[in-house]
Amino acid sequence: MGEANTHIFQINMLLKNIKSAMRAKFICPCSGGVSINTNSVPNSSNLSTIERFLKSIDNTGNDKILAFWLSQSKSYLKITGIPYIQPNGDKLTDNNITTTMKHLELFEPVNLAVKPRIIKASSKSDMAIIWFDIWDSKNGSKAKLLINHSFNFGKYIITIRATNMNPGVPQCHNYWKWNHSIFSCHAHGSKCQKYNRLHKLEYHRDLAWYCKANFKLNPPRLETAKDKLCPHIFKYVNCKGKHMADDNKYLFWKHRFNCKWHSKKAQEARKTRANSTYLAVDSNKV
Repeated sequence: MGEANTHIFQINMLLKNIKSAMRAKFICPCSGGVSINTNSVPNSSNLSTIERFLKSIDNTGNDKILAFWLSQSKSYLKITGIPYIQPNGDKLTDNNITTTMKHLELFEPVNLAVKPRIIKASSKSDMAIIWFDIWDSKNGSKAKLLINHSFNFGKYIITIRATNMNPGVPQCHNYWKWNHSIFSCHAHGSKCQKYNRLHKLEYHRDLAWYCKANFKLNPPRLETAKDKLCPHIFKYVNCKGKHMADDNKYLFWKHRFNCKWHSKKAQEARKTRANSTYLAVDSNKV
C-alpha cells in the first residue's frame, strides 16, 4: 500500500511539473497490468508522462510494458487451423504466437489485452485453438480488420474467427477457492496463499506459528531467521499439492478456462468430504 501511495505521489508531481490539472487518485492491479484512476480524462501529454514514469520504476523495463492506453472495450477472437506440436517437436507456446503477430502488418494497429491462451481442439487432437483478446472500440472496429483473415504460420495457413467472451473460472483472492469471485465474497479477512490461515502473505512470518520458536517441544523448534524465507511446505487448499494457492503452474490454474474440468474437480471434492463425514459418523457409533 505504501509503495502504491508513493507512486501516486510521484506521478502527481510529474503532472504538476508539466502544468497539468489532472491528478492520479489511486493505482491498482488488473488483468495483465495495472490500472490508474484519474480525476479527468488524460491527454497525450499526460499519458506520455505517466508512461515514462512507469518505465523508470526499478522492477519495470521498456520490454515489460507492451502497451499503454485508455480504458477501452475488448473484442474476443480465436485462431484455428494451427498444429499443437511444432515441426521441431515442441508444444506450441504463447511466445510463438506473439512473435508471429509482431512481424505481421495485419496486427500493427492491435494491442493484446492478455497473452494468447492455447487449448487443444480435443484431448486426442494434434491441432490447437488460440484464444486472444484485444483492446477495441465499442463498435469493434479493430476486430473487423482481423475476423476471417488468414495468414501464414510456418507452412500452415491459419484463420482468425470471432468468438464469445470466455472469462474463465474465477478464483477468490480472499479464500483462494475456485468458481467463487472476490467481488461476491462475504469473508471479513483474507487467507494466506502459503499457509491457508487468516492472514495475508506479507504477514506470514509474523503470524504463522511454524516460523516462531517453541522451546516446549521435544526437540525444541527454533525461530526462522528474519533474513530467510519461510522454509516450511504446506498443502494447497484445492489440490493438496506442495505449492502456493496463486501458483500459475499447477493444474487448477492451467484449466482456468475449462469450466467442465473445474466442475468435475468440485464434484470429486464434495464426494470426498461426504465420505469423510460418513466415516466419522460411523466411527462415533462404534
